Amino acid sequence: MVSLLLRWRRLSMSTWEPGRALRVPTIPLSNGLNIPLLGLGTSHQGGYSHDAVVYALQKCGIHHIDTAKRYGCESLLQKAIKESGVKREDLWITTKLWHTDYGYEKTKQACLESCKRLGVEYLDLYLVHWPDAQVPGKSNREVRAETWRAMEELYERGLCRSIGVSNFLIDHLEQLKEDCQVTPHVNQVEYHPFQRPQELVDYCRSRNIVFEGYCPLAKGEALTHTNIIQLAKKYDRTPAQICIRWSIQNGIVTIPKSTKPERVQENCQVFDFSLAEDDVAILNRMHDGRHVSWDPTPIA
Repeated sequence: MVSLLLRWRRLSMSTWEPGRALRVPTIPLSNGLNIPLLGLGTSHQGGYSHDAVVYALQKCGIHHIDTAKRYGCESLLQKAIKESGVKREDLWITTKLWHTDYGYEKTKQACLESCKRLGVEYLDLYLVHWPDAQVPGKSNREVRAETWRAMEELYERGLCRSIGVSNFLIDHLEQLKEDCQVTPHVNQVEYHPFQRPQELVDYCRSRNIVFEGYCPLAKGEALTHTNIIQLAKKYDRTPAQICIRWSIQNGIVTIPKSTKPERVQENCQVFDFSLAEDDVAILNRMHDGRHVSWDPTPIA
């Protein structure tokens, strides 16, 4: 893993040219595909902006877009992607399966419906969104297993080029390992200076599961912390850039979100500098276990 991180660090420092779109470094998945290290997240409740997505695709070179059925913006993304003019083969599109569609048959149907809303014939990454199945009469483990078997079939058919999970902890992944055949290619989990689940990161890496982090700015809470403000001054960067660069330097696929094109641009400008190891350590020590999103810990 160390040699891999050194490789993309050298690449990232050599490809950024101010005024030009990025060539975002990638990390290989266990199936040989390469996932872009930086993406653009979307969400519900005002977390989607057509202009921001088009700007990211056209001007910033951000071709990794993360969404979910639950966010309600898959159809809107279809319009933004078409307007951007970026070729489908140059995109990395991730969406997620919501728990109301868990189960073998429902999962397969939900995937087809997401593809239709997005206007694509396949997904680059399809994630099981949440470990809690909420199906009466069945255990979470049982429903996760039958759902994952459908995910494996979608992967084998090529409708999903890679498959993974989101918000899964070690126990959930251990159960899945016992029940199914294909190891998830990705686990997408909340990750920021206050929530750095290193044991989970290490576990995923031991099984060749790429760790992807959402909420890298802790929904803005990290931007006012004294340590981050001081580092922003030291590197002549914004607090957001410090947080994103820290996440990337820890080897995390990072998906900040913004509805403002100028913020999207700011969040992308993280490949022309590097944090010193001592400064990365300062941010690593800020972990206090807080969640700014869902906490999957109580889910069996």
